[in-house]
Amino acid sequence: MTNAARALLALSTCMVMTACQPGRDLPELEGLLYCAEGNPESFNPQLVTSGTTLDMTANQLYDRLIEYDAEQQAFVPALATEWHISDDGLRYSFVLRDDVSFHTTQYFQPTRKFSAKDVLFSFSRWFDDEHPYHRVSGRGYPFFTSSGLPELIEHISTPSEREVVIQLAQPDSSFLANLASDFAIVLSEEYAALQMENGTPEMIDQLPIGTGPFQFADFRKDVHVRFIRNSNYWREPARMEQVVFRITPSDHKRMLMLLTGDCDISPYPPARDVEWLKRQPTIDVQQTTSPNTAFWALNTTREPFDDPNVRQALAHAIDRDALLRAVYFGHAVRADSILPESSWAHAPQPQAFAHDPSRARELLRDAGYPNGFSMSLWAMPVQRAYNPNARLMAERIQSDLAQVGIQATIVTYEWSTFRRRLGDGEHDSVLIGWSADHADPDNFFRPLLSCTAKASGANRAQLCDPMFDELLNAAIRSNQPDVRGHFYAQAQEYLGAEIPLIPIAHSIRFQASRAHIGGATLTPFGGISLRGVYRRDSAKTNSVVLEESEQ
Repeated sequence: MTNAARALLALSTCMVMTACQPGRDLPELEGLLYCAEGNPESFNPQLVTSGTTLDMTANQLYDRLIEYDAEQQAFVPALATEWHISDDGLRYSFVLRDDVSFHTTQYFQPTRKFSAKDVLFSFSRWFDDEHPYHRVSGRGYPFFTSSGLPELIEHISTPSEREVVIQLAQPDSSFLANLASDFAIVLSEEYAALQMENGTPEMIDQLPIGTGPFQFADFRKDVHVRFIRNSNYWREPARMEQVVFRITPSDHKRMLMLLTGDCDISPYPPARDVEWLKRQPTIDVQQTTSPNTAFWALNTTREPFDDPNVRQALAHAIDRDALLRAVYFGHAVRADSILPESSWAHAPQPQAFAHDPSRARELLRDAGYPNGFSMSLWAMPVQRAYNPNARLMAERIQSDLAQVGIQATIVTYEWSTFRRRLGDGEHDSVLIGWSADHADPDNFFRPLLSCTAKASGANRAQLCDPMFDELLNAAIRSNQPDVRGHFYAQAQEYLGAEIPLIPIAHSIRFQASRAHIGGATLTPFGGISLRGVYRRDSAKTNSVVLEESEQ
């Protein structure tokens, strides 16, 4: 670690909620420096879908009732020790742990343990629009709304402090998977009541309290976020005393800071740099095949994208294989469905998206655009596992579109502005993507393309077709894979014909760290857990291997 990095850790140590106080005798804590791409949108995962925010918060500050174990391919206990499902699939009963404490901080000292009250509060906040906290922070609950969960839950009861019973309006085979997602966190009802009494309810999302392995210490916008170890964690405590997220939007700067030791971990390294990074003795590169899809969404409520012929023409106009070579450098496979190949319900539609400029021109003529048209092509300003360079992808697509007479203007904004304007439906089209929140196929369809997803602003194609929604509903009413697979195959055939979005790639997820850092766990569905992070006793040399052309 460089002197600058040590200085940041020391400075962060003395910035607990406020500015540094000269002369305060605070010890320097052993910590981890994590280069993050941007500021968190909130400290409450219920309110966001941003990967940057979820990486920081979901597995560091909070816990859920249950979790998904990728090795066992099964749901496992977390805050709930056991659960039971009624024969009709409508009643889910959970038994809770009795040894879990909420964070004790300068701004909140809990007087009781975690209980059923906290689960009831946390879930009621997003599913009950009459709940006093439902509209606090004014952001909505995009994951829950787009997944149809508020309509699914009929009632929640708490027979005792250790029991929670959730009654559903209809069977839903994806319900447990949704409860295991990063969004289904548990908040403190006692802390919420205190903030409401103080007249500052929104602080529950800005000064967070959870049950996770780390607790909030301070946040300086565009500089850093700092968490410290929760010494009362109900599982084995975190090994690091603190984690500092350095806000570093530039991927070039993140790589430089990693190489110089000013960052311990850097997520989403540029695909062009991965093979070179693997050869550096001071760097380790971790990778996983988490389910994800990069896609080009077309705003079906705007002309001319409300015409399926135009959407089909755009699909045939672009060379997706060339995009894989230029953007992913061999670290992705072509997507012929919104579902990744690893999904048991995968039913590809390769002909619908085949590169065929002649067919694209023919479709444009049939649609009344023999000379093409002008459009905007939005490119997200951040790197993601599913798309490490949206700007470069946009430039390549822009060139392809010009070959069939379409003039595309590339549009981008700062990330928070980009997401807000995208949610308002200002785009003609957008290059974005999806990393699954859980393994159920429903998670790729409903949050992206359903009518409820359009209402929440998460449906970038602005599609709302009751016939398509009914295919999704029929699939989750059954717990038989062959029955569900039949409906999901029909859904994929529909998307191949209507083309509200064009799937581009399923990619490998990478993370780079200093070689002496171990224990950072890439979670199965796109997040990261830092609870087990540690520094190895011996570190590799600080030298950086240069290619001959760079020496």
